[in-house]
Amino acid sequence: MVPRCPRALLLLLLLLLAGPASRASQNCLNKQQLLTAIRQLQQVLKGQETRFAEGIRNMKNRLAALQNSVNRVGPDTPPVSCPALNAPLDGRKFGSKYLVDHEVHFTCNPGFRLVGPSSVVCLPNGTWTGEQPHCRDVDECVSPQHVCPQGTMCINTGGGFQCVSPECPEGSGNVSYVKTSPFQCERNPCPMESRPCRHLPKTISFHYLSLPSNLKTPITLFRMATASAPGRPGPNSLRFGIVGGNSRGHFVMQRSDRQTGELILVQTLEGPQTLEVDVDMSEYLDRSFQANHVSKVTIFVSPYDF
Repeated sequence: MVPRCPRALLLLLLLLLAGPASRASQNCLNKQQLLTAIRQLQQVLKGQETRFAEGIRNMKNRLAALQNSVNRVGPDTPPVSCPALNAPLDGRKFGSKYLVDHEVHFTCNPGFRLVGPSSVVCLPNGTWTGEQPHCRDVDECVSPQHVCPQGTMCINTGGGFQCVSPECPEGSGNVSYVKTSPFQCERNPCPMESRPCRHLPKTISFHYLSLPSNLKTPITLFRMATASAPGRPGPNSLRFGIVGGNSRGHFVMQRSDRQTGELILVQTLEGPQTLEVDVDMSEYLDRSFQANHVSKVTIFVSPYDF
């Protein structure tokens, strides 16, 4: 006698077989019908197992082929890049990626112009499409347009310009000066008995220097020297010194040889600022005072480190 089967198992067999047994009632099958259903189910499972095994083998073969392809490929090569670029002095750089097809752009600060390409592109061979540019000071003083008022002179400075108008000292008593060049004044001859007149500067010259900010010190900025007139004996002793200005200890004056004195910057200057220093050179002949000369040096310190 065949035991009664669970109704759920019977439904499963009927759904899987989808054959004559599916038309049977929900009552249990007899032994023969049940064995037939089991054999049919085993055949279905065997076919599914065969196809599944075949799929697994195909997948393994494909993975093996892919692995062989990957192994044949050489080691990973890094992406191509171009050399790093810096911002030009007195300018700016835009762009920090140096891979192929990336661009870098350049501009200059006001008062400077760009020399070279304003932008470069990284090529596949690891080079840029152009040389790195630099910024050059614009000399406003050579511009066809008049940048300074009439009666003044233009002095080019780093990133800008200054308008100057050197003037001789006003006359006083029997002392007067005359302008012999745009940058020099000479004292008119003194009366024979006027010793104070002879101790005033015989010549006054004007000099204008442009310096970058934070210039490394010490550094010689200016030199004074004597020159004798043909046929006349020159001084056999010279004395140099700083006699005026607003230098506040930034400079010293020292002799470089018997005939030359040097103005030396000894403290770093940060711009923008303007300094003035008056340098004196006194001439002596056999310890007797002969004349003195004053150089008024004006220094324009740029706000830029260039």
